[in-house]
Amino acid sequence: MSYSCVFSQIKNQKFPLDSIERELKKTLSRKTAFDRDKVEQLNQLKSKLRQANNDQERYEVQTALFHAYESYQIDSAIRYVSANQQLANSLQDMELQFESSIQLAGLYSYAGRFIESNEILQKIPRTKLSTNQLRNYYRTYSDFYSHYGQSTNFHDYFMASERYRDSLLHILPKDSYEYRLAIATKNLFGNNDSSAEAELRQLLSELNETNRERAVVAYLIGLIYKQRNNIDGQIYYFGLSALTDIKNTIRDNASLQSLALAYFEKDNIDMAYVFIQKAVEDAIFCNVRFRTVENSAFYPIINSAFQEKELERKNQLEGLLYVISILSVLLFIVLVVVYQQMKHLKVVRRDLKKLNVELFILNDQLLATNRDLQEANHLKEEYMAQFFELCSSYIDKLDSSRKGILKKLSNKQYDELTKELKSPDFIKTELDDLYHNFDIIFLNLFPTFIQDFNKLLKEDERIVLKQDELLNSELRIFALIRLGISDSNKIARFLRYSLRTVYNYRVKVRNKVVGSKEDFEESIKSIGNLHI
Repeated sequence: MSYSCVFSQIKNQKFPLDSIERELKKTLSRKTAFDRDKVEQLNQLKSKLRQANNDQERYEVQTALFHAYESYQIDSAIRYVSANQQLANSLQDMELQFESSIQLAGLYSYAGRFIESNEILQKIPRTKLSTNQLRNYYRTYSDFYSHYGQSTNFHDYFMASERYRDSLLHILPKDSYEYRLAIATKNLFGNNDSSAEAELRQLLSELNETNRERAVVAYLIGLIYKQRNNIDGQIYYFGLSALTDIKNTIRDNASLQSLALAYFEKDNIDMAYVFIQKAVEDAIFCNVRFRTVENSAFYPIINSAFQEKELERKNQLEGLLYVISILSVLLFIVLVVVYQQMKHLKVVRRDLKKLNVELFILNDQLLATNRDLQEANHLKEEYMAQFFELCSSYIDKLDSSRKGILKKLSNKQYDELTKELKSPDFIKTELDDLYHNFDIIFLNLFPTFIQDFNKLLKEDERIVLKQDELLNSELRIFALIRLGISDSNKIARFLRYSLRTVYNYRVKVRNKVVGSKEDFEESIKSIGNLHI
């Protein structure tokens, strides 16, 4: 696939901005809790430092404090690295001296103390460094020139930063996370963003929110979308970066500022103002000089736009207050008119009261008529049930008699008579006649039963009878239920079905209903009732 096709797909990509914004607001509301956990972690390390028994142990705890403070509060990190530098000198441990010097130079670089940082780095003998220290040395020098370049906007410093990154790449294991991130960063700033994006997306998939590096990776992907002028992509990935920074209490971050600028470009001034405020607070707290300078350049622009919007809202609010005042006067006038109408209605109500008395009398008469009709319907249902019970009992007796005669005749070996008596045809005929008569009588009593029954079912599940068919098996079962025979045993005996067949029919039809399955049979029982 060509690069232009890939770019077209990315340009049209949809990002779940609503979900990322909700998560950002939720996480920002918990920022104080994250800071509290961070302070607790720092206090535990300080307590451990007070209990240290020797210089070596003190050096290790102070190193842990340096790592805890380096992206949280630069001044405190400098204090503990400086203390480590003194310990390394007193221990006359050259390796520890180099380690603490490189760490201090890096902190000075972040704090904007470039002269001191450069002096320390120039005094470090590169040839005497271990492999791990050399990596830190190249990384610190690359960061130093990058920070210096951001403060002076001098292109040569950025070029120097790239040269030291190249040196770092030469000594890093090619399968390491740092190498993959460094080569992706190099490709990003070397105008090879398609390769950079592929590597960064892979790295992002391997990291979760507990990894601080996830913020860096998401931020770099956000820069790719910034180069492509894709604001939604910026908001999504700068948002992911900001979420990781906030949850890991990283105050030295670029994500909040970049997120604010993306929202500002999207003309969402409210969100831009929220994030630039947080970015300024973090930069001041952490005391990262170049971050403070960057934020100071953008804060007045966003703040001015926010104040203009607030003024516009204020003017709108004043206009609404004027409208509300006018509406209040109009409402008062309406209330006066309504009061006059109420007085008139009082007279009308007296007349209506008289009419209501007459209406109540008529209503009582109607209720009495309805009760009579309900009783008549109940009697019809009872007669129908008794009729069917008698017919079923008669058929049982006929069948029992047939079996008795068969037994007696079989003993005398009347073959033809036995064969005739063995045939259930006359029973089947009686049953067919019974069911047919039942269908006719039932539909005379409840002429709209089939239509009302179908109304309870889904439209595509409604029962369509065959030609010349009055009721089918399913309808007969529910016709019996309408007559008050709900016991499956009785229904099975009446219709000469197995209990399982009756149960299956009832479940099958119940699964087709439109409304509640539990109320279905109660609805069947109410078909044909007169309602008051």
